[in-house]
Amino acid sequence: MAYLVGVTALWAFSFSLIGVYLAGQVDSYFAVLLRVGLAALVFLPFLRPSLLKGKQRLALMALGAIQLGIMYTFFYQSFILLSVPEVLLFTIFTPIYIALLDDLLFGRFTPIYLLSAGLAVLGAAVIRYDGVDSGFWAGFLVVQGANLCFAIGQVGYRRLAADLPADLPWHNVFGWFFIGAMVIALPVFLLFGNSAALPTTGVQWGVLAWLGLVASGVGYFAWNQGAIRVDAGTLAVMNNALVPAGLAVNLLIWNREADVARLLLGAGIMAASLWLNHWWLQRQQAHPA
Repeated sequence: MAYLVGVTALWAFSFSLIGVYLAGQVDSYFAVLLRVGLAALVFLPFLRPSLLKGKQRLALMALGAIQLGIMYTFFYQSFILLSVPEVLLFTIFTPIYIALLDDLLFGRFTPIYLLSAGLAVLGAAVIRYDGVDSGFWAGFLVVQGANLCFAIGQVGYRRLAADLPADLPWHNVFGWFFIGAMVIALPVFLLFGNSAALPTTGVQWGVLAWLGLVASGVGYFAWNQGAIRVDAGTLAVMNNALVPAGLAVNLLIWNREADVARLLLGAGIMAASLWLNHWWLQRQQAHPA
């Protein structure tokens, strides 16, 4: 849980940095490529290929390609089709996908996970919903593609970890995750990137370096490590915890307009979903079937 809370705080600041210093100024595909490339550089010196079998290495690369490479490709395309409030609204369904996919991959059905995820979606909707315009269905499907990719990456990582030794030094194998993401990010930039919109200031390069080395490198490693240490219900809820955290950072530091009442109400609903999930787990441990 501590991993997820820490990364939530880290990414909450990162979203604000993107919005203030990069959005509309730096080519998004270049930003993704540089972030993934720098993150890979963090872990490549520690890479020990002998720790994983060939199929396991390919599986970790595939997860990186899906969770980062393909997800970001969908995500940035969605801004062409939708307004920013619509994109933000449609990202809130990720917890539902996590709850369903986790049960599917682990061969079970856990209604409380779906209920917790549903409450997390409700809390995020209270914070983010500003209405939608007509003609948004194509954009909606693109955002759901991004949500599914992020959910598949997290749940797939949990499933892979279940088949690997408990004492595996993950920092010695996580480089494969970013190598897989590079397999997607590089050709996407070459096909769709705008080389005329590269960073032009030291601040922009500095923000990209922070996002690549820390937010992406350390962040995705810690997030996925957290994902294998909690149950699916907690993971689902934490996927939407970035909503109040990100808005709070904007409100406190950049003084962006935010509805404080809705922020507190939505955060309270998400906190209730975490409490419900924790209560159910404790009840199961005390009275196993």
